[in-house]
Amino acid sequence: MSMDLGTALQMIYLWLKSAHVIFVIFWIAGLFMLPRFYVYHQESAAGSPEERRWIERERKLRTIILNPAMILVWVLGLTLAFTGDWWSQGWLHLKLLLVLGLSGYHGYMIGYGKKLASGQRPASGRALRIMNEVPGVATVLIVVLVIVKPF
Repeated sequence: MSMDLGTALQMIYLWLKSAHVIFVIFWIAGLFMLPRFYVYHQESAAGSPEERRWIERERKLRTIILNPAMILVWVLGLTLAFTGDWWSQGWLHLKLLLVLGLSGYHGYMIGYGKKLASGQRPASGRALRIMNEVPGVATVLIVVLVIVKPF
């Protein structure tokens, strides 16, 4: 059974879209976990074995899940935008702005983890708990933009 070019391209598009959604889930899950890890890290005694375990957990979360997922979200998302030729769509502009903001938040959280690992504790546990809401709010807005396409 042969497949025409249109059907093949549609299948490729669906696989790209599926992969994009999967890595968005991984990235957002990691962004939910990281500030929570930092709260527990800050509550551990400086220099303790427990603190060293939190530093290692944070490192693994960043290097195994967060960083690769963010890169794949960008690569797959931009590929979909080019494939769909959505560059003139207002919803895409706002979505990209929100994803750029999430990427900045990601970078801030990575930097915060490095400060924690060096013994600094610049934010309170309460502030970290509030920061933990950022990915959730961004996710709600992005999903509405992509599904509803309000403009």
